[in-house]
Amino acid sequence: MGEPAYTRLDVEERRRRLLELGTDLFARHEYSALSMSAIAREAGISKALLYHYFPSKQAFFVATLEEKAAELAGRIAPDPALPPAEQLAAGLDVFLRWVEENGDGYAKLVRSAGAVPEVREVMEEVRGATAELILGGLAGPPTPVRRAAVRAWLWFMDGAILDRLEHRDLTREELHGLLLRALEGALGEPF
Repeated sequence: MGEPAYTRLDVEERRRRLLELGTDLFARHEYSALSMSAIAREAGISKALLYHYFPSKQAFFVATLEEKAAELAGRIAPDPALPPAEQLAAGLDVFLRWVEENGDGYAKLVRSAGAVPEVREVMEEVRGATAELILGGLAGPPTPVRRAAVRAWLWFMDGAILDRLEHRDLTREELHGLLLRALEGALGEPF
């Protein structure tokens, strides 16, 4: 008797593999260029099975984004033993390393934020949580000026990272220093 033509996976393993595939597919293709049929073909499963896990392409896309956002949040979680400035510097370094690992997907994500509401929502959620984390580490109250400076800096950071990905003529260390100086300048005070 021969081997079965397919491998039966448990629910969590199948979902994990599909989300991993989604990360790859959405990094290589525009959202509008993918269909559930194409995704199922790439996954080597039936379209019906894909719909069992994700009721729509939008749901699959959002789940993929949320998975990567959760991965990133876990990586950049601050070490409470460090002073706030060191927490920020360490978290920024981890984030820049993550961007290096996911450069194409990150660039596509940031560039599509204006056109794809799901991307915009997830990015706003991540930016909001990041801003709160930074504001919470500053001495003194989170004033409206500080809030605006930190939120604007997060947009600046995306622009600087996209520039680095496009031109490849800035080291991660140079970008790291630029971003920290820009935040300090935006706040108008050392952190």
